[in-house]
Amino acid sequence: MAPKASKSKFKERIGQLSLAFNFTRRHDKLLIPILGAGFLATVGAGLLAAWLTGQWLVFTPLSVLLGVLVLVILFGRRVAKATYSEVEGKPGAAAAILENIRGNWRLTPAVAVTQQHDVVHRLIGRPGVIMVVEGSPARLKNLLAQEKKRVARVAPETPVYEVLVGNGDGEITLKKLQSHLIKLPRNITPKQINNLERRLNTLGTRPPIPQGPLPKGARALKGPKASRR
Repeated sequence: MAPKASKSKFKERIGQLSLAFNFTRRHDKLLIPILGAGFLATVGAGLLAAWLTGQWLVFTPLSVLLGVLVLVILFGRRVAKATYSEVEGKPGAAAAILENIRGNWRLTPAVAVTQQHDVVHRLIGRPGVIMVVEGSPARLKNLLAQEKKRVARVAPETPVYEVLVGNGDGEITLKKLQSHLIKLPRNITPKQINNLERRLNTLGTRPPIPQGPLPKGARALKGPKASRR
């Protein structure tokens, strides 16, 4: 059973990489040239070092390994750039980015929604509870206050942060959203995250996400970042 499960996971991972590559290539015409240049430049530098020192057995495999590492890093950055370009300005854009944030985070998208498609997403992590706002703060003011009161009823001791996503003053752009969240202070432990999630789940079901599909780029790249337990 174990070999079959491993083989199935490997095929699934390959399928995800294929989707990510095809998606990024559609949005980034320079993807293949940049990946090729990064790999060849790294390998070339390694082979040059081998030629200068005569240590071919050392530098040849090392240069190939470093070339693959550079390839992976460049690919990840181009995928992220393509994803931001695809989802920016669309309903659910922040949720699409938060689905792929690294670390121990628990996302509940669209806990509050207006008719104009302004959305509040609730994120649980080491900082506590983060309300991620997409849209007009004025229209969401009352809904956001209500959601904070609901959180306070079941977790009064937990810090609550507000993050407004956008390109204006005091707002966090999509590209900086993940890094901004990671820089927030760590106020609770991983065990407390689990307990907090269970308590917040008692608040009931969330309303549906506004009309209009989630950006297809987010669906293609959405991986294991579902709610982790």
